[in-house]
Amino acid sequence: MKKLLIAAILLLILGLGGYLAYDQLGGNSPIALSLVTTPPETLAGKTFRGIPTDKGLEQAFRSIESLKSLHPGSYLHTLYYVEPAGKRDTMEVFVGINLPFGAPEMESKKFTETRYILAQVKSNKWVMPGPNTIKEKIQDFAQANKLILSGYYIDKIVNETEVHVIAPLR
Repeated sequence: MKKLLIAAILLLILGLGGYLAYDQLGGNSPIALSLVTTPPETLAGKTFRGIPTDKGLEQAFRSIESLKSLHPGSYLHTLYYVEPAGKRDTMEVFVGINLPFGAPEMESKKFTETRYILAQVKSNKWVMPGPNTIKEKIQDFAQANKLILSGYYIDKIVNETEVHVIAPLR
């Protein structure tokens, strides 16, 4: 009986410690949702089509990261046209930064939508909510406000602990 009580106390302490660590890392931080009445920023970047383990994906990210370092105040953006379900599935993603123009070898993405829902997520990368959770919150917000989503999402990586998800509206 004494061993069971000690084990229960240890489990309680570990559980409480785990919860406190989760909370300190931002695991309970709410997803801030708002309606923005301007078009999403124009992006300059590259589209990658292939499997997630392809070296081309890493090269696309590296080239955009180097371009980002030349433009202070710019942020890395990703727009998944086709998300992979596994390591061997084909994906298609646009990787870019917010620039009204790009280098000659870059594609430009200008959006025709004039409004979007902005989801701001602030927490440590270890406890950040998953993409599906964020999309559900955006969809609930759109439904509650009678807004129609365009159907795609742009991830803006502000820093390691902050991500903005942009959901353009029709």
